[in-house]
Amino acid sequence: MTVAGTSGFGGLGMNISVETHSPAETQDLGRCLARVLHPGDVIGLEGDLGTGKTVLVQGLAAGLGVTARVHSPTFVLHHRYPGPVPLEHYDLYRLGEPDWHDAGLDEPAPGSITVIEWAERGAPLRDWTTIRIQLQSVSEHVRRLTCLKGAERVEECFRSDADPGH
Repeated sequence: MTVAGTSGFGGLGMNISVETHSPAETQDLGRCLARVLHPGDVIGLEGDLGTGKTVLVQGLAAGLGVTARVHSPTFVLHHRYPGPVPLEHYDLYRLGEPDWHDAGLDEPAPGSITVIEWAERGAPLRDWTTIRIQLQSVSEHVRRLTCLKGAERVEECFRSDADPGH
């Protein structure tokens, strides 16, 4: 994992980026993120198909103690994974704005961690997010993850000297 950079936006907070070089590194980053999250947090993931959103959630779930197999909720819209801290996993890829309520996404779950894939398709949900991460494909195996909101919370996971998996 390599740090891709940081930037500030005139008092609006900072963005921090990291590059992962394999799905395993992306999962390790997710495990690290699990250590800095709290029940009630809402994480918005943005990015094209195949950028590693679900892979990141798999690591996050493992870090939260979820033992179930985590897979994309694209066709079912929502998965709930029990664990010491439950994980609510939504996918907005196929949903229009009014359909969120039908999927159960009418308010954040206070006792759970909520992850929303394709969060960019739900602009009004941005107010709920405590952390927003954009994922981009740099090459076949390299992904750039940029924290657009909540960088101060995830900074330790995005450092090159971080021990993301433990």
